[in-house]
Amino acid sequence: MPNRPADIFLRFLQLAEAVRGLPSLPALDPLEERILMLVARAGQDQQRLSVRDMMAKHELGAPATVHTRLKSMREKGWIMLADTEDGRRKQVELTQAALQHFDKLSQCMVKAAKAVS
Repeated sequence: MPNRPADIFLRFLQLAEAVRGLPSLPALDPLEERILMLVARAGQDQQRLSVRDMMAKHELGAPATVHTRLKSMREKGWIMLADTEDGRRKQVELTQAALQHFDKLSQCMVKAAKAVS
């Protein structure tokens, strides 16, 4: 039976789950994962994303909830807050450890594609 494109994705999920089990960074809850993806995409697009910008995203929930999650993610080592020209605003950025996590996920993607093809 020929391999389906879904097989690649399912293999990726399996490999990614193994990466998540590694003791590199503490686990994220689903909302924190969504926030992480937003921060990663903004960084990839070279867009500035401040704490205030994140708190204004209604799809993430109440501003207080977003603020709490950002604080948690910072303590877990996933994000950092960088200074801007306005000392009252902080830029949300991925840490080096978070970037390494994405590198590992990328390797999982490549491995999954090779294993199924």
